[in-house]
Amino acid sequence: MLQRKASEFLKNWAQSKNKKCLVIQGARQVGKTYAIEQFARENYKEVVEINFKQTPTAADIFAGDLTAENMVMAMRFRFPEKKIIPGQTLIFFDEIQECPDAITSLKFWTIDSRFDVIASGSLLGIDYKRASSYPVGYVEYFKMYALDFEEFLWGMGISKELTESLRSFLNSKTVIPQAVNSQMMNYYRQYIATGGMPEVVQKYVDTKDFREVHKIQTNLLQGYLYDIAHYATAEEKIKAEKCYLSLSKQLLDKENHKFQYKEVENGGRAQKFFSSIEWLLYADIIHLSRLVTDIKFDLNDYARDDFFRAYTTDLSLLMSMKDFSFKQLIVENTLEGNSKGGIYECAIADALYKKGFQLYFYKNETAKRELDFIIQKDGNIIPIEVKSGNTRATSLKALIKNNKDISFAYKFVDGNIGAGEDGIMTLPLYMAAFI
Repeated sequence: MLQRKASEFLKNWAQSKNKKCLVIQGARQVGKTYAIEQFARENYKEVVEINFKQTPTAADIFAGDLTAENMVMAMRFRFPEKKIIPGQTLIFFDEIQECPDAITSLKFWTIDSRFDVIASGSLLGIDYKRASSYPVGYVEYFKMYALDFEEFLWGMGISKELTESLRSFLNSKTVIPQAVNSQMMNYYRQYIATGGMPEVVQKYVDTKDFREVHKIQTNLLQGYLYDIAHYATAEEKIKAEKCYLSLSKQLLDKENHKFQYKEVENGGRAQKFFSSIEWLLYADIIHLSRLVTDIKFDLNDYARDDFFRAYTTDLSLLMSMKDFSFKQLIVENTLEGNSKGGIYECAIADALYKKGFQLYFYKNETAKRELDFIIQKDGNIIPIEVKSGNTRATSLKALIKNNKDISFAYKFVDGNIGAGEDGIMTLPLYMAAFI
């Protein structure tokens, strides 16, 4: 059974005072339903679970007045075996995006406050050009992602005490024993080849067979393509699918990882495909890193919407777009050229995205300077470079020297921890999961 960080958040939510309804969002198949059901079994005497995609007729519960009394009564008629006792019952609305009235009802469950209510759903099927219909001020949000590297290590039998020791090396800026660092890099390459989708990770934990892993990854990709075909507008279906399937070429097969419409189709232009990128973004199927024209806080003020890199929401999906042999090259550390640098860039992007960071990058052709990523936290700007080996970070050094607003930077390498006097902290690639 895979351990998820979301479980700790759910426990803290359940124990909080004056709690609101909790809305858990995230891409499909990241483990939202499983995590909630496991939490419910361990913490409540009774659970009322309604999946609106599986049981669309359950929308009748919200056909009348949206008072807690009326809704509970309707639930008792529909589920006569359930007592639905205040303080002892969790009400779980799954795939809530399929029932707008259930979304509206969250306000009244919060006002009533006698029942704990969790709603889960994706952004699929929601018109992204309209404002969200979730009741403002009456719900709390939690974004759930596929497994990060630390959760993968737990699944592989590495204890939390050992992963905490990795974090202690980071905090103390201490060199990691070489045997440990080498083993963690081996695990990290396995993680990259596997990705973080729970079903994929569980299959790898159980079998250690990448052929079985590849089958599930392929099925997941087909599921995502089905969702595009099912939920995207008639105008966007084919274009969105082409954009999505071009990501492996955009990120792994060429040196410049900027999203280029000509890679989607010959002669492709933004005028034709940008709306499809927007749809994929708002449907939680991709995430973006945008170019900034200057490195100042707030980075969003300097970000360009027309110049970006696009990434899958988990490495499992990117791996499914490549031939099976690509996994072998990753695990054996025999990748070369653009693919090697590209896959580690994608892995760092994946780690930062799963930590909730908005991603930016910088490129100045005149000065010949480029930064793979820039993030900001607590008002601080943190530049990042990713190296498939352990080469010099010329752009980082020049940036810190000439920009007094930046106090430090990260350089992720296939190497060990090192803190230089130039303000650049060198970290093993897998440490992106711990910063």
